[in-house]
Amino acid sequence: MAPTVRSRGGPHTRKEKELLKRQASSKEALPVPDKVAENIGRRVSSRKQNKEHAGANVVGVVEPWTPGSYTALKALLSARLCAAIWALINDCDETYNYWEPTHFLLYGKGFQTWEYAPQYALRSYTYILIHAVPGWIYSNLLQSNRMLVFFFIRCMLALGCSGCELYFYRGICKEFGANVGRVTLGILVFSAGMFISSTAYLPSSFAMYMTLMSMGAWYHQSYELAIFTTAVSTFLGWPFAGAIGIPIAYDIVFRKKQVMMFIKWCIISAGTVLIPMIQIDSQYFGRLVIAPLNIVVYNIFTSHGPDLYGTEPWTFYIFNGFLNFNIIFLAALASLPVYGVMSYVMQLPKKNSAYLPLWLSLSPMYLWLSIFMLQPHKEERFLFPVYPLFCLSGAVTVDCCQKLWSLLLTVKRQHYLNHTNWLALTVVIITSTLGVSRIVGQYRAYHAPLETFMELNRLAAEEGFPSDRTINVCVGKEWHRFPSSFFLPGLNWNLQFIESEFRGQLPKPYSKEANGTSIIPDKMNNANIEEKSRYVSLSNCHFLVDLDREEETAREPRYSKRTSEWTVLLTVPFMDAARSHRFFRAFYVPFLTERHCTYINYTLMKSTKWKPKSKYAGHL
Repeated sequence: MAPTVRSRGGPHTRKEKELLKRQASSKEALPVPDKVAENIGRRVSSRKQNKEHAGANVVGVVEPWTPGSYTALKALLSARLCAAIWALINDCDETYNYWEPTHFLLYGKGFQTWEYAPQYALRSYTYILIHAVPGWIYSNLLQSNRMLVFFFIRCMLALGCSGCELYFYRGICKEFGANVGRVTLGILVFSAGMFISSTAYLPSSFAMYMTLMSMGAWYHQSYELAIFTTAVSTFLGWPFAGAIGIPIAYDIVFRKKQVMMFIKWCIISAGTVLIPMIQIDSQYFGRLVIAPLNIVVYNIFTSHGPDLYGTEPWTFYIFNGFLNFNIIFLAALASLPVYGVMSYVMQLPKKNSAYLPLWLSLSPMYLWLSIFMLQPHKEERFLFPVYPLFCLSGAVTVDCCQKLWSLLLTVKRQHYLNHTNWLALTVVIITSTLGVSRIVGQYRAYHAPLETFMELNRLAAEEGFPSDRTINVCVGKEWHRFPSSFFLPGLNWNLQFIESEFRGQLPKPYSKEANGTSIIPDKMNNANIEEKSRYVSLSNCHFLVDLDREEETAREPRYSKRTSEWTVLLTVPFMDAARSHRFFRAFYVPFLTERHCTYINYTLMKSTKWKPKSKYAGHL
């Protein structure tokens, strides 16, 4: 008679399930045929081997502790809400291409860039509406203060990002194991890169959310969701984000042989996203518009493309990756080579076909870096979609090092986690310390623009500036640090540009007509040619915001020294990067950063000719 078999993992066939069910309900154990017992035993053994995979099937195997979903969500959400409140706006594209159109849709006033001009139509209003609609509900039901609407939208982004990160984390635990999952979680929570990108109002950040979802779905083997979120990222977010889905497509089509399912869901996803998107954008632009197609044509098939806005060497992303992820970025780059060394040294058996080959599961990061390092025009935000993959790949390297340490430097044949947890903990502490150091350093060094415009709101409330007069706040060389019209005290306040050494094209206000988004603006070009019509005379400025550098030019004088023309209302320290130590300006070290870095004044000034409480209020 064959021995009774009990499997914690549960039977896999209907026959096995029925036999074990009868056995469990009977007081006396029922015999199980030898062949069935052998099959169940083999599958149980296979599962154990997979859990011990890369651990050399050693004794003492205990499933390591990992934070539960609720704990992980609390940690992630806490970090992202901090970013929603304190993260800086590091890219003028975020202000003028996303916050300003959102402000226009909500309040009928804002700046328009050439990308939103109907004759070019590179940006999508559908993406803007996803953020503007919740902002409209909040402003009408709960709070009319526009700065609070700004921070509400950011908090909404924080919630969405943390939910996507949680799904990604659970997928990693399933595909790579508990140790890689918990190390990745620790890196995600404290990395400066995730802090910056998580609440940035940019399509590249939205593409990052969808990367978290598509990769998480891939690791969960939810292929339909992986295809759909990749399509959402590509069409609604950023067309080039589709490159991240290439390894997923390869796995589904060539490894899983599910060609018809892949085609079916590609059609469903494209139709679900593109059809309403084309309808909405065409309505706003006043003509048929496929925004993702337009941006691809401009970037790839025009003679100038994005190179007009500057080019950088290939090392730009190496430095950027290290600044935002420090040692983890280097570990991420080394993940596949380190895994190859570990596999050779430990002579690992071939991985179970139910799991992805490691080279394939990590390939989206390498593919993305290969593509964008070759492009002359480089920006920090272009790496946002693969920021979570830096965290994952770095965690894989840490896990491999733990296994190698266990094999080469320990005597007892035990599971590698029994005596190498200190290594993972040390790495997480170091990278987290450096990450928090950079976050704090960047805020302390460059928070002045936000604080200055917040102070302008306080002054407006206290001094009672007229609400029925137009008030101009002017910027020259600091045009690119304007945090958006959400920070102007009222709708009667305007941001105006005065001449500076910048020679490119500045945005212009949307038309005030009802169909302002569909009106073709005059004096707008797609070649970044300076338009003189954007400037106003300094005599029309009631307030002036400027960075008080010692160097002067004809177009950029030190306005704060013209005491007969301007009264200084506020100065906020702003780091002078050119005169500061490279390490201490990148990472904040108490006492040492202040000693080795130089600060200049970010200044808010009021015209001495303006008397807001006189009968001539509003005039200079």
